[in-house]
Amino acid sequence: MHPEFERLMNDATALVRSGDLRAATAAIQAALNGKTATAAAAPGMPPGAGDIVIDVQAREVDAPATPQEKLDGPGFEPQPQQQSQPQPQPQPADSFIAGEFSDGRMQRQYKLYVPPQAGDRPLPLVVMLHGCTQDPDDFARGTRMNEAARAQGFFVLYPAQSQQANPQRCWNWFKHSHQQRGRGEPALLAAMTRDVIARHGIDPRRVYVAGLSAGGAMAAILGETYPDVFAAVGVHSGLAAGSAKDLPSALAAMRSGAAAANSTPGAPTIVFHGDADATVHPANGEHVITGSVGGARSEPEVDRQRAGSGRGYTRRVHRSPEGQALAEHWVVHGSGHAWSGGSHQGSFTDPGGPDATGQMLRFFLQHSRR
Repeated sequence: MHPEFERLMNDATALVRSGDLRAATAAIQAALNGKTATAAAAPGMPPGAGDIVIDVQAREVDAPATPQEKLDGPGFEPQPQQQSQPQPQPQPADSFIAGEFSDGRMQRQYKLYVPPQAGDRPLPLVVMLHGCTQDPDDFARGTRMNEAARAQGFFVLYPAQSQQANPQRCWNWFKHSHQQRGRGEPALLAAMTRDVIARHGIDPRRVYVAGLSAGGAMAAILGETYPDVFAAVGVHSGLAAGSAKDLPSALAAMRSGAAAANSTPGAPTIVFHGDADATVHPANGEHVITGSVGGARSEPEVDRQRAGSGRGYTRRVHRSPEGQALAEHWVVHGSGHAWSGGSHQGSFTDPGGPDATGQMLRFFLQHSRR
């Protein structure tokens, strides 16, 4: 790490802990941009916005700590507050409904898209994790995932991060307490997913998770920690599971890339990343792939094409000896920190790129849990 960059990050951390957020923001901006005045925008920020603070001292105020929280080691699996097994509910077909879920320690709101085909048979579920400053409605508009769900017949769950947990509504992927099974946000999101599966009669073998930026990093963590829930993972402009443990290491990973903490193969994973991304370094996409395939990594198939009259891309596919796709890595040439092929109706999208939503769905539906 460059000494000046390390100094700026250390200064930012000290300022955050002391409560001087304005000075901390300036230090973070300088670290991310080589001591220039303009910070790289976080997902959901208007172009040119300069206040990127991915972490401050924040605590849950809507769900106070319980005695169980003090015991939430790797073996602790928090259970939902409901006393009985949730029963399948009548389906309000072709609707986008709001809900709320608590695992007994934390509470989050969510939106759920219910397709017209609901109730005919058990359908797949895609969990979508938004980026910093975004919310479920914004993310749904930008990715057009609900339109795809209406046409193809699957549910879409959009958990909403709270500003009490993170002022910029980032998922806390960079904190060690939110990177393990049975702890923090991964446990909450897995429990929320299980609750929706039970209440809506979803096919538990075909449940997938995808996210953008901080949401992509949390999706990678869920694929590693809950392979018994998620059959495949999509990471767009994100980082590898365990690539950071605190704010300074998060800034370093965002600036230059960082490897996954675990080399054990995880869930099948598809990655999209723009090679002009100035917020999360494109090297992180390769680290996500390496963390996913682990020792099973093979020489990839390489395909270079162009999305119609839009951006060119390079696609690399890693396969098992039996020929099944274990991982796909899409590098979108000239694209920044934005959902490839998305709609301008949502924030942080690049309509000129290949269709990340469609390609993720294709990849997901090739995989199901046994």
